[in-house]
Amino acid sequence: MLFCKTKASEKRKNFKDALKSGKLLQLPGAFAPVVARQIEEAKFDGVYISGAVLSADLCLPDIGLTTLSEVCERGKQIARVTKLPSIIDLDTGFGEALNAARSLQLIEEAGLAGCHLEDQQNPKRCGHLDNKVLVSTQEMTRKIKAAASAKNDPNFCLIARTDSRASEGLDKAIDRAKAYIDAGADLIFPEALADEKEFEKFRSEVKAPLLANMTEFGKSKILSKKELEALGYNLVIYPVTLLRLALKSSEKALETIKKEGSQESLLGQMQHRKDLYKLLNYEAYNDYDQNIYNFSLKD
Repeated sequence: MLFCKTKASEKRKNFKDALKSGKLLQLPGAFAPVVARQIEEAKFDGVYISGAVLSADLCLPDIGLTTLSEVCERGKQIARVTKLPSIIDLDTGFGEALNAARSLQLIEEAGLAGCHLEDQQNPKRCGHLDNKVLVSTQEMTRKIKAAASAKNDPNFCLIARTDSRASEGLDKAIDRAKAYIDAGADLIFPEALADEKEFEKFRSEVKAPLLANMTEFGKSKILSKKELEALGYNLVIYPVTLLRLALKSSEKALETIKKEGSQESLLGQMQHRKDLYKLLNYEAYNDYDQNIYNFSLKD
């Protein structure tokens, strides 16, 4: 109904257990709560909430302009409508070590199953752009230690993202990952690895659960579920896929309406109203008020 009845603690426990299963978990990115419901209906393993997508939704570039309150509130809105675990992007933690600790606590309180912190300096930028500037390993480990110590639920997943591959090389990225594990990270997110060989080397040297980012138009080769499973990865995210598809569809729709004067020719490309109502569980609300769902929908 209004919100999912599965408790956040259950989602976190389920996610932690799933990470140990040996199965590759697939988490598409949701840009709205209703999309999270679609991800659940499609039987994926979880929901990813991208900082780049939250920025784009506000018509902002991904350079650290969003605030903790904006990210936390949107994360809460998305996580509470699905029984799936939701993982959110916390950028650089919105400040120094103490800020990162508070950020994690607020995100945990909002019902998320996990979050990731990255080792870029502010202003940060999209992980697949050039000329990223990183904080020192020591500074990042202080943030991770602070965030790890701030957990109230031991099953909350603290993910450390390293952007080191692009600026320092693969070996340095691996060294950073090992230090982040020692500092208390539960899972490592190596950003912008180039190809199978790099994914394979990272897996062979880092003894912790690993996340693969299969974003489009970036520096990483897009690998399939089968390929990532063979490489031994535990989790894959598709952060911007659904937003890109939605924006392209709306762009084409606007062109059509402008050209043809109506949306008539687009009806076959739309989700029908009855399907939206089914996704929203509209009929169930009739239990509260007989005047809510007292109509029928034509096929």
